[in-house]
Amino acid sequence: MKKTLLVALLAITTLLCGCSERQQLKSSLRKALTVAVAHEKAQAEYMLPIEGKIPKSYNGKEVVTATPRDWTSGFFPATMWLLYEHTGDEQLKEYADVFTRRLEELKDYTGTHDLGFMVFCPYGNAYRLTGDEYYKSVIEQASKSLITRFNPTVGCIRSWNTKHKTPELDFMVIIDNMMNLEMLEWCGYHDIARKHADTTTKNHFREDNSTYHVVAYNELTGEVVEKRTRQGAADDSAWARGQAWGLYGYTMMYRMTNEQRYLEQAVKIADYLIPRLPEDAIPNWDFDSDRMLKDSSAGAIMASALLELYSITHNKSYLRIAERQLKELISDEYMAKQGENGYFILKHGVGNLPGNSEVDVPLSYGDYYFVEAALRYLNL
Repeated sequence: MKKTLLVALLAITTLLCGCSERQQLKSSLRKALTVAVAHEKAQAEYMLPIEGKIPKSYNGKEVVTATPRDWTSGFFPATMWLLYEHTGDEQLKEYADVFTRRLEELKDYTGTHDLGFMVFCPYGNAYRLTGDEYYKSVIEQASKSLITRFNPTVGCIRSWNTKHKTPELDFMVIIDNMMNLEMLEWCGYHDIARKHADTTTKNHFREDNSTYHVVAYNELTGEVVEKRTRQGAADDSAWARGQAWGLYGYTMMYRMTNEQRYLEQAVKIADYLIPRLPEDAIPNWDFDSDRMLKDSSAGAIMASALLELYSITHNKSYLRIAERQLKELISDEYMAKQGENGYFILKHGVGNLPGNSEVDVPLSYGDYYFVEAALRYLNL
């Protein structure tokens, strides 16, 4: 009897400690988001006079900006929409609308696969929060533009436009492209989105459930020509952000479709990633590289994806890893103090190390997925 009572008391104590730690993390995240709001407002005020540009990164001296056609252009206004949802701050809503409307031209742009990032992140959140039909109309037209890149023979949406001597042998698809399928599912292009996801499952993943960055197809036959990397350490290495895109993309596809095969793929990717994470759970830019450079953007994307995967599976290992990642991201090591870091939220992102581009800098997409992850945790 005494033993049974002791076991029960230990279980209750463990539960209470867990609840206390989670409440503490939630309190810390709310404080971090208050700082994030200040950053985003300052960034907006700085950028307002600079017409046609969106903040992208910070090089230590000045804010690096992008045009609407840069793949990162949607993340800054999208982050403000999420923070508006959290705070109800009308000033944030006004700024978010201004910078979202700077991207309207993208609705007719057929030159990229990244319209999900560029359009659906800002316009999708805007429509969800306001119900304004203007935002919806842009999303619907952007989806029409995106599906022009679908090749039924390959079964995928073309990622990059290449200028190759034999272009029929160089139809390139990158794992990042999974992230653009949410907009297509939302707009009803189910066959195209699911065909792309299924083809990617078949050809992008290795036996250990890590993913290649790039798969090149023969667009005339649909055959795989080559598997390689552009941003990872080697063709056969596990580029961290690519693994994060895969995890997030298949988790999202399960949410959008309720198709079990996408949940199974997401779980396989998560179970590959978790044992390979370091103690602080923020991955090195490439899991197989000896060059140690943390990528906070990959950590933020993983945290957001793992929280959604936890909400589906109730696997507490996913929750624990996401908690570790969030705790680290709001530490002084990764989160910038107010007024620092060019008004960006997170430090230590890695854009493209092999290309020597955006190495150990803040990244707008890292900020977006951090805020999304924080809000997902607060809403658990």
